[in-house]
Amino acid sequence: MTLSLSRRQALTGSLLAIPALAPVARGARAQTGSRPIDHIVDEAIGPVMERNRAPGMAVAVTAQGKRSLFYYGVASKESGRKVSEGTLFEIGSLSKTFTATLACLAQARGALTLSDKASKYLPALAGSSFDEISLLELATYTAGGLPLQFPDNVADQDQMISYFERWRPVYAPGTRRLYSNPSIGLFGYLAARSMGAPFDDLMERHLFPALGLTRTYISVPRDQMGNYAYGYWKDDKPIRVSPGVLDSEAYGVKTTAADMIRFVEANMDGAALDETLRRAIAATHTGYAEVGDMTQGLGWEMYAWPTDLDRLLAGNSSTMIFDSHAVAWLAPPLPPRQSTLINKTGATNGFAAYAAFVPKKRVGIAILANKNLPIKDNVTAAYRILASLTNIEQ
Repeated sequence: MTLSLSRRQALTGSLLAIPALAPVARGARAQTGSRPIDHIVDEAIGPVMERNRAPGMAVAVTAQGKRSLFYYGVASKESGRKVSEGTLFEIGSLSKTFTATLACLAQARGALTLSDKASKYLPALAGSSFDEISLLELATYTAGGLPLQFPDNVADQDQMISYFERWRPVYAPGTRRLYSNPSIGLFGYLAARSMGAPFDDLMERHLFPALGLTRTYISVPRDQMGNYAYGYWKDDKPIRVSPGVLDSEAYGVKTTAADMIRFVEANMDGAALDETLRRAIAATHTGYAEVGDMTQGLGWEMYAWPTDLDRLLAGNSSTMIFDSHAVAWLAPPLPPRQSTLINKTGATNGFAAYAAFVPKKRVGIAILANKNLPIKDNVTAAYRILASLTNIEQ
């Protein structure tokens, strides 16, 4: 298949111990069954780019110890700069998986427990509804109906605290799931307070380096701004994410495809990591509640494997984002399992991202784009690639 938008480059190399990433051979091909992996990826990604007029995409695949990276199109339509190994993409709500990892690291170090009430870590909330809302309920979007976004009049930390002081649950905490940036954002904010340092510092100076992520940021450094892609939305004008309250915790990570797939690999096999960090990552895969076929973890969302595309699309649908749903709590919580597809979508106004992996099959994928693509397109492309890699019927 020839892509009409641009030339595609492929890089394939051995999956090495984290954090090292050895040089890889340009143009090498990994085989899956009788088909080269680059053909599989091209056939899934090409139509997505063409249908949505996406300027650029980066796709990273890991399969049975082989890592492959694919770069398509441009990082900036204005300059014509091509997407490459160093291109930084906004990953939107996929950032929540990093937030959950940091919080689970705080738990593994004894700084917090998920059953703690939220007000324990922010005295200003004492006497508010957060005396009765747990960190786990914040993390699983079941605090009682916190909205998808803060109101427009919440623009700084003082206004955020004032908003939370006045907020009252719409539903009894723990009864319904309503996807919410303020909910998991507050979860990350309180986790950082439990560790005695600002969230951004803990991520950029501790968590990202511990994971071996050398090109992952909350705030893109000045010397990396040339690698930071521009995103494109409906009007096709260049755009990047605007600052917002709890943006770092909910949707603030910028990263490369290479770093994102390294994080996926760490989630599948963290043998080279520090023991405490390895336990923290595993804890994010614990299943706490079910909504339909989807099991809510921490940051990540999970499905019994094998699954089909319809279930995956239902779990990542707009109704799951905008509507409230009754939850069925798992008692006890479901321990991490190998026969699971674990995934998370993400987007900002100009970018889209998706990551999914199946530990039992040792396969995973990360898709990054500098256009806000329909979730359905990203999920479908990823599923087709994973299905081909695992030889399941599509």
